Amino acid sequence: MATYAIGDIQGCFDEFQNLLELINFGQNDKLWLCGDLVNRGPKSLQTLRFIKELGVQAHMVLGNHDLHLLAVHYDITRKKKSDTLDEILCAPDREELMQWLQQQPLLHTDSRLNFTMVHAGIPPGWSINNAQKKAQEVENILRSAKAQAFFEHMYGNKPEKWSNDLKGWKRLRTITNYLTRMRFCTPEGKLEFASKGGLETQPDGFLPWYKHPHRKTAGENIIFGHWAALQGAADTQNVYALDTGCIWGVKLTALRLDDLSYYRTPSLQKSAFATG
Repeated sequence: MATYAIGDIQGCFDEFQNLLELINFGQNDKLWLCGDLVNRGPKSLQTLRFIKELGVQAHMVLGNHDLHLLAVHYDITRKKKSDTLDEILCAPDREELMQWLQQQPLLHTDSRLNFTMVHAGIPPGWSINNAQKKAQEVENILRSAKAQAFFEHMYGNKPEKWSNDLKGWKRLRTITNYLTRMRFCTPEGKLEFASKGGLETQPDGFLPWYKHPHRKTAGENIIFGHWAALQGAADTQNVYALDTGCIWGVKLTALRLDDLSYYRTPSLQKSAFATG
């Protein structure tokens, strides 16, 4: 039995299947999926259905594109020009898939494997335990009758920084932004969303969230996706970046957690988009 973590699939179902074949994925193996299962790629519906059917074999965390799909499903926001969600929205099992997606966590941790997975990252001032508790605040709302109201308030770049005094929707939005959208931040956790490229786009006063020397998760094994421009090179001990830009025409990556072996399969997509 082996456990494999896979970066952002974003509807690249054929590459996903090729990667599973490459690792010889079997019924006793486990998958960890870093979020952004859907959108921009051609086969988001097949991707959702397949992962849902894996049941307890798969653990996933929600990414910003997964949350965007739920917001569109609730008719809170309109589809973007680059969205490829129509097949899901027209599917006969749409409601069942959305109910399943809405139950998924924002952070997954396993003390036996000694790994934690999140879509974007964990801010410098939060420990794993603290991040897990904050993720649960959002998860509890997503799984409740207040989910639609959450999506009405989810979008926005402010507050820019965490405060224990934050309450209500501002608090939940900030938690969600850290866990699903963050790239660069200050040591105090102030967020910056304009820079979406690699480290060469780092703004003054900011670092990648995982590069802060005194972050409380230093020494923890953390898996994340979201940041395709890194091309899997976080260059920080115990931090594993797994979004390697399959949707942008590069590759899809898996990491076997048991021995830290990497597996990659080339993208079948045209390299026609800017990273984001």
